[in-house]
Amino acid sequence: MATPRFFKVSGNIIDVLRQEIYSGTLEIADGHISRVVREPVAETQYLLPGFIDAHVHVESSMLVPSEFARLAVPHGTVATVSDPHEIGNVLGLKGVEYMLENGRKVPFKFYFGAPSCVPATPFETAGAEITPEDIEELFLKPEVKYLAEMMNWPGVLNQDELVMRKITLAQKFDKQIDGHAPGLRGQEAQAYAAAGMTTDHECFTADEARDKLAACMKILIREGSAAKNFEALIELLAEHPDKIMFCSDDKHPDNLVESHINELVKRALAKGHDLFHVLQAACVNPVQHYRLEVGLLQEKDPADFIVVDNLEDFTVLRTYIDGQLVAENGQSKIAFTPSDVINNFQAEPKTVAQFKLPAQHATKIRVIEPYDGQLITGELFLDPKVEDGNLVSDVAQDVLKMTVVNRYQNTEPAIAFIKNFGLKRGAIASSVGHDSHNIIAVGCDDESLCRAVNLLIAAKGGISAVDGAREEVLPLPVAGIMSGQDGYWVAQQYSQLDRAAKELGSTLTSPFMTLSFMALLVIPALKLSDKGLFDGQHFRFADVTSAEK
Repeated sequence: MATPRFFKVSGNIIDVLRQEIYSGTLEIADGHISRVVREPVAETQYLLPGFIDAHVHVESSMLVPSEFARLAVPHGTVATVSDPHEIGNVLGLKGVEYMLENGRKVPFKFYFGAPSCVPATPFETAGAEITPEDIEELFLKPEVKYLAEMMNWPGVLNQDELVMRKITLAQKFDKQIDGHAPGLRGQEAQAYAAAGMTTDHECFTADEARDKLAACMKILIREGSAAKNFEALIELLAEHPDKIMFCSDDKHPDNLVESHINELVKRALAKGHDLFHVLQAACVNPVQHYRLEVGLLQEKDPADFIVVDNLEDFTVLRTYIDGQLVAENGQSKIAFTPSDVINNFQAEPKTVAQFKLPAQHATKIRVIEPYDGQLITGELFLDPKVEDGNLVSDVAQDVLKMTVVNRYQNTEPAIAFIKNFGLKRGAIASSVGHDSHNIIAVGCDDESLCRAVNLLIAAKGGISAVDGAREEVLPLPVAGIMSGQDGYWVAQQYSQLDRAAKELGSTLTSPFMTLSFMALLVIPALKLSDKGLFDGQHFRFADVTSAEK
């Protein structure tokens, strides 16, 4: 895909920095904007800076970076600020370097963070550790712009020695530090920010976000496949346009085919927000905050820009990165590139007996309660269903057995119960289980649960659905969390598995994405790790059969 050394693009130029729109022409030479000419032109299209996802885990798209880029550019995305801690939990520094190398294969601007919390907690089994020495090595790479989300906020507040070493390293290299502190308010939020945290993408109420804004943190409005906080937070844009960014955090492949940051832009404009405020959040603030080498439509800037048809529909007609046309009329011009496969998957097949849980005279069971569109969960105490002395799924009450299976060692499955998944039969499973990416599954009976898990063990990673004799699996052999295949094919296959989960009865918007977060211990209130049920509010294990509230 050759890039012309010199060309021109005319239309209505949206200068977000100066907050003005004028008729003119961009002159592009050797990938940069050599001149911006104010002149009358015939074209009615609009030229503006490209969109940036200010916080995303590329791995959660189930695509390697080169394929993520192929699917993102038709939506006007030119860059991402990416935290590679998902693959870091599987393969450590080697995994992060894989992401950097793969991202260099395509004309797209991937910027990465050095993962700060691998493993995320000591209460789960990960495949690797990223040390302060690894972080220092990563900070020497030009694509690594920041210390990725510091999820261990208790460690920050208590000045844990290892946590503070990582923060000090970021400050030594003059890197921004991303925060991650769901629910943190008041003086604790002030202390967290004072330690060096500059952003937070975990706010789920406007009041929480205002607390963090008052502590001089910037707020990322997140709208992904599972966590959706746009409606709760978008009012903040009018109040703090210089402190708001847009992000997806986690975007499954079927959703990425449909839209990306452009969706948030359209929705914000439809709510009546000022055009320049919206574009400041979508284009400018991430560049300035993370000091990215992304152009903002100024002379001598890299020629990173998009062309849209009008300011109502905001349909992206063309996307340019470094002067190269990478998408046109909804079609990606980035070619598919074969990717190497690296993995860390040691689990051996399980037996149905390993998924049984003795009742032990339980009068109540502690149950995880997920909320559609949120990462936080509730905690319920419900009557158990017992058969042959064992606790079993109660399909009639929508209380289903859930398991997390260690994929790095051959240990016994951890068992718990979950409500609101809605399955009426069968089971679904995934080796995308944040953050350690052990196998996580939910099912209506032990046999289905076991089969869904074993399908993924055989594939060395993926997502699966079991319904009687029917078995479906999408292999994810790259670290057990990504496919190296064509991204559009992966999206089709994922959609098929998503339909299968909903045919089993799930009423969740994104069953597999929600499932993947049920092992995310750093988000309260109740989650499951390979070591057992975990109370994320008090950072300690909990008993499934305890009647204590």
